[in-house]
Amino acid sequence: MGQPRAGSGQALGTLLGTPASAREWLRQAVSWGPYVVVFAASACGLIIEIVAARILAPNVGVSLYTWTSVIGVVLAGISVGNYLGGRAADRFPSPATLAHILLAAGVSSLIILVLVGAVSDAYEALPLVPRIVLLTATLFFLPSLILGMVTPVVIKLRLKDLAQAGNVVGKVYAIATAGAIFGTFMTGFVLIQWIGSRQTLLLVASVLIVMALALALGNVWRVKAPFVALMAVFIGLTSAAFTTGAFDSGCLRESNYYCIQVTDTVVQGDLPVKVLRLDKLLHTFVSPEDPTLLVQGYQKVFAEIEAYVAQRNPSLRVLFIGGGGYANPRHLEAVYPESTVEVIEIDPEVTRVATEYLGLRPDTRIVTYNEDARMAVSKLARGQYDLVIGDAFHDVSIPYHLTTKEFNEQVGALLKDSGIYAVNAVDKLHTGGFLRAYVNTLQQTFPYVSVIQDVARWEDNGQRTYVVAASFQPLSATALENASILGGRSQSVSRLMPEDTFESWLRSKGTITLTDDYAPVANLMAPIYLDRTTIERARRDFNAGLELEDWGRLLEAMELLEEIE
Repeated sequence: MGQPRAGSGQALGTLLGTPASAREWLRQAVSWGPYVVVFAASACGLIIEIVAARILAPNVGVSLYTWTSVIGVVLAGISVGNYLGGRAADRFPSPATLAHILLAAGVSSLIILVLVGAVSDAYEALPLVPRIVLLTATLFFLPSLILGMVTPVVIKLRLKDLAQAGNVVGKVYAIATAGAIFGTFMTGFVLIQWIGSRQTLLLVASVLIVMALALALGNVWRVKAPFVALMAVFIGLTSAAFTTGAFDSGCLRESNYYCIQVTDTVVQGDLPVKVLRLDKLLHTFVSPEDPTLLVQGYQKVFAEIEAYVAQRNPSLRVLFIGGGGYANPRHLEAVYPESTVEVIEIDPEVTRVATEYLGLRPDTRIVTYNEDARMAVSKLARGQYDLVIGDAFHDVSIPYHLTTKEFNEQVGALLKDSGIYAVNAVDKLHTGGFLRAYVNTLQQTFPYVSVIQDVARWEDNGQRTYVVAASFQPLSATALENASILGGRSQSVSRLMPEDTFESWLRSKGTITLTDDYAPVANLMAPIYLDRTTIERARRDFNAGLELEDWGRLLEAMELLEEIE
């Protein structure tokens, strides 16, 4: 007779070895449990920190203030949590303590979604900076604090011999840091674009709850009323979040860069258009049916510069830095069929939205590069472009690395000798700091720089969108006007700043040159960003006053409108 076959039990025995070695294997697996907890908790902490900016974006935008508040609040929470965790570990050194902390962290993470709307409304009347700080602290300080308690408790549970203190502490903090790195990469590269920021927070809360339950099931006799109460709160919050729509971000799409929204409105009386919003920013108006319709003044200025270039070369080659709603690229494609149009749009999801909702045809001749402009520009053919249009600057979001002398030199290398680099920029003409610095920086590369707007009010200091045109050959207002009229327009909208006004304006304050090493764009734009929230609040109060008037509540309407004044 042959040898008997090894059964499944024998195979498992072979895998685990003798019963003693199996027990040792299980003991080793259990001993790594606290390290898994530290790794996962640290990952969750960094996920919350990164998601915080995305959660806040629709309410206060994404700016230097936002990130400063998020980083500062989270670090403060972790610091306080480390201290309180150490105190808790000395008084209650047990896995049950860790389970309660994890459960509390899960509950506090979920509370963010339930409270964000109400908290944002509660702080709406505050100035912008205090509003951002208080909003961030209210929503994200507590979960950061609770997660900060995990590491000291785990160290206490693992530390059996003071002679091994350095080894244990070093190992725990190394694993915690590895978890933080993992959470950072997972959030930025995978989670937000895959499932969205709010669902990512739900995932964080779920992971923390599962770990808490796993610890509780191993220490059932130590699970007391607080644990049960926290579980009940978690279940209640989850139900409330689903029933109240707390997981709905309000975004049509949520990419790694923006919360993208598309809405309908009418312009010029009765023309229906789509409105593209990126985070808190109203980006552009687009008519999907009529690519020749341009609504915003700076878009019309761009179109007249296009006409000026096309007058000399109908087969012009144009590069757009920033696609957004693709208003001008679609206009150029329709009006100048012989042209070659290329667009650098960093966010592929924005391009997809433009195709699905904003009239960008799937069979378009427009070539799109979905990458950062600094990388894309370095790969393009030098000396081949008639026109480069920069449409990536806004009042709440300016990629500083696209404002520098080094980038201007890269763009200049793409242009033909007769080429033009035209960029939109938002600022206050006289008290603002960015436009003056940007013009001065362009002058380091291009001998001719002009400031253009669609109205000739150069004494006005209101916030406006200007077009800055830089070139190697002079550009005159007469040439722009003639090109516009020849292009079929009744009159030109482009108004160039007079030369004497330009020189006195540029030298009226100390100018700086923006470089890769020194580009304080966020600081230069800070006053504009602060004013933006004041204007938005005034507009909202004005509309509310009109509604009160319609309802016959005249006294309340007058009081509200007087506050605006």
